[in-house]
Amino acid sequence: MAKHSDVSWKQDHPSTLSSNSVQKAERLLKIAKSRPEEMAVEHVFEQVSHAENALSNAEQYGEHLDIVQQNREQLEQIRQQLHEMKNQ
Repeated sequence: MAKHSDVSWKQDHPSTLSSNSVQKAERLLKIAKSRPEEMAVEHVFEQVSHAENALSNAEQYGEHLDIVQQNREQLEQIRQQLHEMKNQ
């Protein structure tokens, strides 16, 4: 398959990458809630960190800032739920 540009799709569409990252963090959180093994929780923490980086990148590019803000709020909820899980 040919590339459409010399820039990766991640750089072409940073808001898409950030949305996908937040969605993945949410899926991993659901898995960790059903199977709260330490490894599952660690995967959520790693994905949250990845999503934070993706959101920062999207903000730098000024990509769909309304969507970025929604993703940031969703990520904050994920973070809160994760900390609640860890404290139980």
